[in-house]
Amino acid sequence: MSGRAVDDSREALVVGEVRPIVHVGDPVLHHPCEPVTRFDGELKALVDDMFASMYAAEGVGLAANQIGVPLRVFIYDCPDADGQHHKGVVVNPTLELPGVGERHLDADDEGCLSVPGQYAPLPRADRATVHGFDADGEPVTVEGTGLLARCLQHETDHLDGHLYIDRLPAKRRKQVLAAYKEAHSAIADKPPL
Repeated sequence: MSGRAVDDSREALVVGEVRPIVHVGDPVLHHPCEPVTRFDGELKALVDDMFASMYAAEGVGLAANQIGVPLRVFIYDCPDADGQHHKGVVVNPTLELPGVGERHLDADDEGCLSVPGQYAPLPRADRATVHGFDADGEPVTVEGTGLLARCLQHETDHLDGHLYIDRLPAKRRKQVLAAYKEAHSAIADKPPL
């Protein structure tokens, strides 16, 4: 998930390798990811690379398929509605939202590292919970409000093969994609220095 205000100190202890972020249109983003079955050094190295990649891209969340790895893993590093900062990894997450009668929607803007530079208002539940595992295979539950709730929903969507733009009304989705393509082609048309 794309973030606008990022704390530069987050990168201080990063040990992973920065991998390129996959952009909208790449098939890995549009198919459900496979469950993780091995909790080993390879998974921990992937998580380290994900944090390095997310920080380099100035994001607040990242799913494994956003760096081309189709596994059910996401990371996050963002505040909740009270400004309390949360950082972690969730493997094989299951998303839980409040019931329809208890759900309050937050219609804030949302962005995505896989659709860089584009934001659109998207109603999401203002509270969310994910259940899953950490990188060692230990059970974890993350409860979020505010930006953290949005991030938990956004990253779980990625692992199910959906981008935030897939939840937008068709006309708004087309506008976001057109703006992304225009910005992307303008960058590609610039001569190398």
